Amino acid sequence: MLTHDQLSVLLSDLELDRVERTSSTKDTDKFGEAICAFANDLPGHRQPGYLLIGVRDDGQRSGLKVTDELLKNLGAIRSDGNVLPQPAMNIAPFAFADGDVAVVEVLPSDLPPVRYKGRVWIRIGPRKGIANEQEERILTERRVALARSFDARPCPESAIEDLALGQFEAYRHEAIDSETIAANQRSIEQQLGSLHFFNPERNSPTHAGILLFGKNPRYFLPGAYVQYLKLPNTDLTDIPEDQAEISGDLQSVLRELELRIKALIQTSLRPAAGFREKLLPDYPEWALRELLMNAVMHRNYDSNTSIRFYVFDDHIEIMNPGGLYGEATRENFPTRNSYRNPIIAEAMKTLGFVNRFGYGVQRAQSLLKTNGNPPAQFEFDEHSVLVKVYRRPE
Repeated sequence: MLTHDQLSVLLSDLELDRVERTSSTKDTDKFGEAICAFANDLPGHRQPGYLLIGVRDDGQRSGLKVTDELLKNLGAIRSDGNVLPQPAMNIAPFAFADGDVAVVEVLPSDLPPVRYKGRVWIRIGPRKGIANEQEERILTERRVALARSFDARPCPESAIEDLALGQFEAYRHEAIDSETIAANQRSIEQQLGSLHFFNPERNSPTHAGILLFGKNPRYFLPGAYVQYLKLPNTDLTDIPEDQAEISGDLQSVLRELELRIKALIQTSLRPAAGFREKLLPDYPEWALRELLMNAVMHRNYDSNTSIRFYVFDDHIEIMNPGGLYGEATRENFPTRNSYRNPIIAEAMKTLGFVNRFGYGVQRAQSLLKTNGNPPAQFEFDEHSVLVKVYRRPE
């Protein structure tokens, strides 16, 4: 993050295209558009961009008093899913004699084009605007050289014929605003590439494209399925009451998992206040859903090991291949996280399987507590994450 002196220099340089100034504290669309434009870094600076709140267009401070609520609202822009893929950003307040400044530092994305509410915003000199098709193509081609995550890389030996393009058409209407779609003149390969599902250099789908729209994802990614077992007792050696390998495109997998969760939950009357009784489930549905979605989102798809979803008599186990990733450690989990599969995470948010980023585990723990279940237990090693959820006590 900037020092106080560096910020003073930025305030006085009115021509710098890596800076946007505003005196508004509530124009979240303006903030989101600026963050999106800096993340796209069309000029190729490979340096951070800065949104300065509490500063007029002439560089003078507006007399703002930075509050905790303002900082919280700025931080929420990263997790609310309107800017996709998620930008890397830092937020800090700076105090001056004539007013405070809230600074949002945005790092260039390795996965452009980045969209805010379905539109690609870029910097055009000192101003911002919506990218045209040629500018989007530049960003898409740049991503090929920058992509580091497994889901952004091309899937070897796959071709566009391996995708169910009808599913992509439906997804596109969720991911891109209607005006952009109406003006679209691009080929299907370019459309897929713009949303990170196709690699134009290799002329093949990315791993994310195969996982989301592939006709047979397991042909290319053998571990891309969920192993489901329902056991009568607590011993893994018992004969299962039910078992399945849940596979297919990711949307089909996620929908079947939702159905499995609904089917396994049992509800019974429990004593409540006074002489009343109320129906309570043995597991809160949305807690299990959050934990399963989290496993699908964060698993290592480069592994041939499946996600494990085992239902025992007294508890449920969810294991996903791939240990803690990036900034997440045993000490700061689950308050800090990094995304092993940012494109998959973006798609799950677009499709409505995830509401916000970074809160799934915390929400699950809160729902378990409210329902009377013990907190979920997490076990980590370098190869996997295992979560155990125990039934609500009688």
